[in-house]
Order: sequence, then C-alpha cells, then structure tokens
Amino acid sequence: MEYVWKQKPKATQAIVEKLGKEINVNPTLANMLINRGVENFEQAKDYFRPSLSQLHDPFLMQDMRVAVDRIEEAMTQNQKILIYGDYDVDGTTAVALVYSFLIGFYPHLEFYIPDRYKEGYGISERGVHYAAEQGFALVIALDCGIKAIDKVDLAKRLGVDFIICDHHTPGEQLPNAVAVLDAKRSDCAYPYKELSGCGVGFKLIQAFAKHRGMDESVLYSYLDLLVVSIAADIVPITGENRILAYYGLDRINNTPRPGFKALILRSKIEKEIGISDIVFKIGPRINASGRLEHAKASVELLISADLESAMERAKVVDEVNATRRNFDENITKEAFEMIAARESDQEWSSTVLFKEDWHKGVIGIVASRCIEKYYRPTIILTESNAKATGSARSVVDFNIYEAIAECSDLLDQFGGHKYAAGLTLPVDRVPAFQAKFESVVKSRIEEIHRKPVIEIDDELLLDQINYKFYNILKQMAPFGPGNPEPVFRISNVYAEDVAVLKEKHLRFKIVQDGQVTTPVCLAFGMADRTKDPDLTTVNMLRGRMRFDIVAEMRENFFRDKSSLQLYVKDIKFD
Repeated sequence: MEYVWKQKPKATQAIVEKLGKEINVNPTLANMLINRGVENFEQAKDYFRPSLSQLHDPFLMQDMRVAVDRIEEAMTQNQKILIYGDYDVDGTTAVALVYSFLIGFYPHLEFYIPDRYKEGYGISERGVHYAAEQGFALVIALDCGIKAIDKVDLAKRLGVDFIICDHHTPGEQLPNAVAVLDAKRSDCAYPYKELSGCGVGFKLIQAFAKHRGMDESVLYSYLDLLVVSIAADIVPITGENRILAYYGLDRINNTPRPGFKALILRSKIEKEIGISDIVFKIGPRINASGRLEHAKASVELLISADLESAMERAKVVDEVNATRRNFDENITKEAFEMIAARESDQEWSSTVLFKEDWHKGVIGIVASRCIEKYYRPTIILTESNAKATGSARSVVDFNIYEAIAECSDLLDQFGGHKYAAGLTLPVDRVPAFQAKFESVVKSRIEEIHRKPVIEIDDELLLDQINYKFYNILKQMAPFGPGNPEPVFRISNVYAEDVAVLKEKHLRFKIVQDGQVTTPVCLAFGMADRTKDPDLTTVNMLRGRMRFDIVAEMRENFFRDKSSLQLYVKDIKFD
C-alpha cells in the first residue's frame, strides 16, 4: 500500500524556545509537545504527571443526580437491579466494573449480556422481557441504549426503569429513561466528550461513591478495566481518558485483577504492558466469547475472585479466540477475492460486501482487514435472523456514521460513531444499499482520504537516537488516538546486514553519512512489496540504494541487554 508522508506543523521558533527553556527539553521534543497541545510549564506538568485529582466532577454530567437517586431508591426498597451491557470489550468491562462495585454492598444484583446472534446489538426485546419476568425494577444499561427508544418504552410499559450509560452519538430523540448519561448529548455540559462506555460506567460509580461520602481510592481497583476499554474501543487518549489510561496501565502492570493476570499469563506477555498489548493480545481474547459464543464468559472471567478460577476461564476464552482467528483468516480471504473480482468492473470509492454464511462475530475484524489492504470505507454484511447485518469501519477523517445515516431509508436500524458503526437491513435491499452507499461516499470522500497518511513528528539524524532522548519519549505514553506514538523521518541512509525473517519481515542496520550511530531496523511485512523480482525491497536494500524511512523508536531486550531499535512504518527509495 502506498502511503502519504505528512510532516506535522512546525511551531514558531519563539514558542518552541520558550517551552524548551521552561521544561528543559530540546527543540524537537518541544515541537512534538506543542503539537499535542502542551505549550507551557503547567500543561507539561499535567501531561507528564497526570493526576486522578484532575478527573471531572461526575455530577457535571446531565442526569447524573437523577441516576444516583434512582439507584439509592432501588437499594432502599430492596428492588432487583440488572446490569446490562454490550458483548464487546467496552461493554463487558463496563458490566464487570459496575457489577463488581455494586455487588460489594448490595446483593440483589445480576448482570445480562445479549446474545449477538439471537438478540443482536444493544438493548433487545428479549432482554427487556427477561428483566420484567425476573422481577427487575431497574436496568443499568452500559455501552448501549442511546437509540433504544422502542425498547425503553416497552420496558416502561412492563414496569422496568432504565438508566442509560452510553458514549455513542445520540439521535434526534433520547430514550424515555429515568436517566440518560451520555456526554455527547447536546444538552450535556460535561467537559470531556470522549469517554468509553466503561468510562461512563466509571463516572456513575464515582458519583455514587461521592454521594455516599466514600473515599475515591475505593475506585482505583477498577482502573485496569478502564484502560482495557479505552485501548480496545480506540477512543482518544486525551484529557480524562489519558489520566484513566495512565493509572490503569499502572494497575494492570502491578496489581491486576485475577482475570487480567490470567489473560496476561495466557498471552505470554513478559514485558511491561502497553496500549498496543491490550489492543492486540488482551482485547481480542475478551472479545472472542461475544464473537463466537456468549460474552457472559468474558464477564465471568473479569469478575473472577481468584487466579485459579480465572486461569480455567482464561483457557476457555483463549481456545475460543484461536477458533475466531481461523474464521477471521478464511472470511478475509473470501472478501479479498470478492473485491478483486469486482475491481475489473469499475473504480470503487467504498467496499460493501455481503455473504449469507459469513460468521457474524468476525465481520468487524474482516472490515478492518479490507481497509488495511484497499483503504476505503468498508461495510461487511452477513445474514442473521433473516436480516442482513453488518459492521462498518472507516479510513482516517472520513465519517462513516454520517454516510450510513444518508442511507437510513434503506435500513432497519444503525448506530455507531465516526470510524465504526453497525447496521441492519432487509436482505433484498442489500444491492440498493451498496449502490446508494457508494454514491454517498463518492460525493463526500476527498483525495486525502484515498491513501493512508503517516504523520511525521520531526526529522532525526541517527546520532539523535539515544537513551536520553528515548527516556523522555517514554514519558509521553500512553500512546493512542489523540496522543500518537512519535514517528520520525530519517533521510538519505543505506542498509547493512540485511536479513529476511520468516520470509516476509526485514531486519537491517542503517548508515547515515557523518553519523556514528547505526541502529537496527525492523520492517514487518516489507520483504517483498513489489511485483518486479529485481526490485524487491530486500534486493534494493542489499544493493545499497539510498532511501528514507519513517519509523518509531522502541527499546529491545535480549539476554538481559537493552538496545534502541527503529520499527519501520514505510520506506521510500531515491
């Protein structure tokens, strides 16, 4: 895939020098911090040393007082409370968090996760009837419900109250619930709008603890759940999320709950856990149950009281995840073949694929794989309960939720946000939807959306790659959307000691004129990126052709020795 390299803006020399002097960093670091919104000493202090005291008052969120009062009323009257959550990582961590907190001092409590295949996403009629039939007077819905107008009305008729805790974009009408907690409500004054679903659940228990006069330290044991939700749901790691992620990583690395400890052991993570470890190793294992079987298993793992039972549950979840990977690979292969077949007909701005027997649990992953290869807004659909149901994923800065909304006349329901969404429609409308969605995307998409962009923080000389510099970079973590891992351009270099790993990856040293340092580079999947056998990347590197790279700086440990390496994101030859 061809990338566009884009240099981030350079601040004026005066601003760079001022910040550099205030916090004693070089111009490169000062400019990187300015691009992340850090322009003075106080902002740098908050950035490098986040504090839980900086968390916003939860009662700033619209309806929070009403929600806390309704929970108190339920407890005073010994009413049964049902904790209801979505089946993905964000939903299951949110359920584990609120359930674990409330069960500590109120026994009339259960949790409920909808079945992906029998009930679909969000609040279901089956779930509402279950609550009514089992005598639950109150349902706390987490990571879902903001568009469940009919379901909440049904619950009201059946005598069941709802508190909605969601972070997705509301529609024009809000559900008629007792309380609707969502910072994205147009009438909500809460200062931070990008909480995860689990984050909204945390604000609810934070408000409840504050209402009861409890010390906020009782909430700190739930921060590991929060960082997993933040990482897996790919919400911005800015503001309040950055504080929660910072302390959540500390928790999961030092005193994780038994469920996470078991997952860490099963994942064979032997280094300090970062956001990427959660995204690629821990999150998929939690997600697997909801994708292939029932996400109740993931919640039971996350609320395990001891390591022995957690290890048994983690083993089951791990086995399900292995099966999920097989489905993922097979369906992705089929999807690529379908795209290749239709490429001959016309040039497409979007990808919408439908196959009735694809596994519903992995279509979101397949959509992401298609974007990695073809880089277009993508929707993958399969058949479930006699309907076409799908997952949508988008490219950088293209709002796929708004594009789907323009096709709402063809849909039964849809929901989501800028980069990811879900939708359901009659099977016979799929061709019409494919055509209309393509038309909408074509009219909205700009040239900048058609190729992935690598944003570059600055250009480095090889002798600048040292531990003094790297140790400051490490303190800029946790990295993620809104606070990306620093990326550097290194120009006019040539390679030595080129090796091919597992037939597709590259390992080599780079040399730059006038520089002493010759760091090792790792370039994953780059051994053969061209069709011409004489112009493969490995042959050009071995031929000492000059090139530029963009790369991230990482620390490597081998036999008790550490070294700095460059993880190459792209190579361009002269």
